[in-house]
Amino acid sequence: MSLRGSDNGHRKRRWSLRELASDEGARDRLAQVWDRGLGRRSSATAPAAPDEGDAGSARGSRRRRRGDGDDGSREQAMVPRATFSSYYGRPVLKPPAWEDDIAYYFFLGGLAACSSGLAAGADLTNRPALRRGTRVGALGALLGGSYFLIRDLGRPERLHHMLRVAKPTSPMSVGTWVLAAYGLPMGIAAASELLPRALRRTLPGRLLGALARPAGVAAAVIAPAVASYTAVLCSQTAVPSWHEAHEELPFIFTASAAASAGGLGMIVAPVSEASPARRLATYGAIVELAASRRLETRLGLLAEPYLTGDAHRYLQRASTLTAAGTLGGLLLGRRSRIAAVASGVALLAGGFYERLGILHAGVASTKDPKYVVQPQRERLERRRRAEAEARAAASGQG
Repeated sequence: MSLRGSDNGHRKRRWSLRELASDEGARDRLAQVWDRGLGRRSSATAPAAPDEGDAGSARGSRRRRRGDGDDGSREQAMVPRATFSSYYGRPVLKPPAWEDDIAYYFFLGGLAACSSGLAAGADLTNRPALRRGTRVGALGALLGGSYFLIRDLGRPERLHHMLRVAKPTSPMSVGTWVLAAYGLPMGIAAASELLPRALRRTLPGRLLGALARPAGVAAAVIAPAVASYTAVLCSQTAVPSWHEAHEELPFIFTASAAASAGGLGMIVAPVSEASPARRLATYGAIVELAASRRLETRLGLLAEPYLTGDAHRYLQRASTLTAAGTLGGLLLGRRSRIAAVASGVALLAGGFYERLGILHAGVASTKDPKYVVQPQRERLERRRRAEAEARAAASGQG
């Protein structure tokens, strides 16, 4: 479409309508109108109109100047690209309200679970000292963990209220019911060990003794869920360093609980009966250290909270004590009762510091916005690249 001027000497104008090649080559229509207005005003005061070649070069240079930006438009960027740091100096995520009491609960709950499994094995293989010590130790750990859980909740009735609803999609609800189901058989098995000798000959005493082995086996069956559900609870939150470590946390929590239970068995049982405890501690320590190492190397940026600050100090202590307890139990624990007790204490301390380190690492990852924003941008970029490759492959096949 064209529009020509009259023959009175005015310059001819040609208008053309065409479809732009792409969005990247599009110019702002407001800028076009503004440029035309400037051209009309400047032509009235100009001494002479430039020739066609000069006008073309001027227009080309003006277009090149406007196309210097890297954002796909013709307008040149006047400010640097924005970089996100925080929202008015506040973190993106609200840090968890959990205190160290939750770490104590994680440690004691895992210790109770794996100790009951070790006690069931000792009962079936006729190791009375190991069975008695691990059953009583599991009961004490269960009571201590329940105390710290209720203390973190603030009011005791809140634990009861959590049992009023069962939500299979909620790790916290499932964990509460698993803990309740575990507590009853574990309590029966431990009560049979604590019953005075005079009462064992009575009818209630004989009934409790008959129920001790089935109850211990039932507790051992539920024990893996008790030891691992806390890892699922952490990894299903929005806390970056916990959520991204969902592949390693169940192995770390369960293996650390097994190593701690093995340490408890080495403390309460004589050397002649403690061989299952030493093996359990060894296997648990190997898996725990391997999973912790994989977590530190796989997470990339989100591994920084595990490698800095208080969390790093706690985790270093955990690794050192776990390795020392394992080596001491293997090399000296078979011959020396003192060495076995010292190795067991080191394994218990290692499991305790492991939970503290993981808790503090998760809290630290919520306080710096880069642990929230940068992984999201990387995931978005990977998704865009995958979609682009899929489109390219589809067009190539077509």
